[in-house]
Amino acid sequence: MAQLTAGLIDVFAESPLGGNPLAVVEHADGLSDAQMRRIAGEFNQAETTFLMTSKRADCKLRSFTASGAEVFGAGHNALGAWLWMGEHGQLGSLAAPRTFRQEIGDEVLPITLVKADDRVHGRMRQAALRLSPPLATTDRLAEALGLNPDDVVPLPAARAADTGAAHLMVRLSNAQAVDRAAPVAQALLAVLGTAGAEGCYVYAFDPASPNTAYARFFNPTVGLWEDAATGTAAGPLCAYLGAESLLNTEKTLVIEQGVKMGRRSLLQVCLTPNPELSGTGIVALRGTLTL
Repeated sequence: MAQLTAGLIDVFAESPLGGNPLAVVEHADGLSDAQMRRIAGEFNQAETTFLMTSKRADCKLRSFTASGAEVFGAGHNALGAWLWMGEHGQLGSLAAPRTFRQEIGDEVLPITLVKADDRVHGRMRQAALRLSPPLATTDRLAEALGLNPDDVVPLPAARAADTGAAHLMVRLSNAQAVDRAAPVAQALLAVLGTAGAEGCYVYAFDPASPNTAYARFFNPTVGLWEDAATGTAAGPLCAYLGAESLLNTEKTLVIEQGVKMGRRSLLQVCLTPNPELSGTGIVALRGTLTL
């Protein structure tokens, strides 16, 4: 029998059992794709990330959803993996900021880590923004989300934005509309296919705090009903808003997500000029995985 160190880390969490849980499996080079998919199903989390050696970077990451779909992009799946390594002393001293390179799919992207206030903090740069054409009409989209047509705000237009993974960005009128969203999976899948998107990120601005957005994420494409914190959607949202001149002068955005799920998460993004995602995490569980 093979034994591997594995566990759970709550990414973007301010307190234990908050944020978005990520399963992490160490020393996964010897695992087959089929084994990684079965392990992801065993953990049954939004994503499970496998740590591997790399000839191109400091670490190679592969991530799978509970349904077995492989996902890419530098989101909570990547940030959580590095926070896991940092919290367990596997990256050496982090008393001063240190930058590492991570191999994710075809890309090698930087991530910077530092330890402050007894917690490891990470920030990582995503790829440059790529935009798909806007949806010609949002009536089918509103219906697929279980909302009224006037819940969807026309500016900026609903369209797929991609900084590592393409997701449909949909601005809604207010936080109440975001919470009322009740997607119909097959209808949303059809809209996502038309938009050239994997998941759907619905968001609204907080009138009392214009630098803050309130969001939820749905991804029936990979069998993920709702996600508590989605870095691969937060990054392109910030970049898209920046391209539309809807950010503050500092080019920063704080996104509150997961509230409806009871797992409040805070994602911080800054344009540098590519989106740079920041956050921390709390290790919830560490143990031995037996195969």
